[in-house]
Amino acid sequence: MALIKRFISNESGATAIEYGLIAAGISIAILSVVNALGTKLTNVFSNISSQMNGS
Repeated sequence: MALIKRFISNESGATAIEYGLIAAGISIAILSVVNALGTKLTNVFSNISSQMNGS
């Protein structure tokens, strides 16, 4: 009976899952920012390149 109570009260697995979900959320946020920044940088360099070719 004590083994079952100890198993039910053990929350270490739940904590690991929570940390995994937090890490996944942070990763998604970083990827979306990097993706948006990459698109803007591509546009900036394209504009610079077209202005240099026009001169």
